[in-house]
Amino acid sequence: MIISRRKPLDEILDCLKDVQRVFLIGCGECATVCQTGGEDQVAHMQKELEEQGKQITGHIIGESACHILNMKRELRKHKAELDTAQALLVMACGAGAQSFAEFMDKPVYTANDTLFLGNVERFGQFSEHCSLCGSCIINETAGICPITNCPKGLLNGPCGGVDHGKCELDPDRECAWVRIYNRLEKLGQLDKMRVMRAPKDYSSAEKPRKRKIERKKRA
Repeated sequence: MIISRRKPLDEILDCLKDVQRVFLIGCGECATVCQTGGEDQVAHMQKELEEQGKQITGHIIGESACHILNMKRELRKHKAELDTAQALLVMACGAGAQSFAEFMDKPVYTANDTLFLGNVERFGQFSEHCSLCGSCIINETAGICPITNCPKGLLNGPCGGVDHGKCELDPDRECAWVRIYNRLEKLGQLDKMRVMRAPKDYSSAEKPRKRKIERKKRA
């Protein structure tokens, strides 16, 4: 899940300073869970902008703002409202906002800051566990990513600053490699701690990245 937070209203208004008529777009997936682009947040944004003298020509909550093809289809139903608007304000992640910049001939602005790929711990609480590095090593580290969970991204055990199992950069955080060691021990796989890993090859993380899944021909 992509974790986002809403930008301050002043920053949003600064983007819209030359815009009077705005079309709002929310996202039914990640931004809804993060409370940055669901129905309630879009309604609240409309109220805030109208109080500032803006005209909202229309709005939608996209099923998934980052799905370009589906969003094209959904926006066709709102052609008149879009034609009237001077700009789009997208309440989704950066990928979602850029979906509309791909095919709209109007300015596209985002209402959110995109933070990280996160896990949902419980309602309103998120944590980062994956850095999208393109070459996953958690099969070797008991399902715990040291690239993300260690602030230094160490690949071969803890640094010299670990203190009683805690990270030197955050005494409230358990060292990622202590966690890995304890879990490997529990699983009977401590031999994996003896493996010396080469420096990580980040070539698979070169941006921008693309992936195309070839469709299998039906027999």
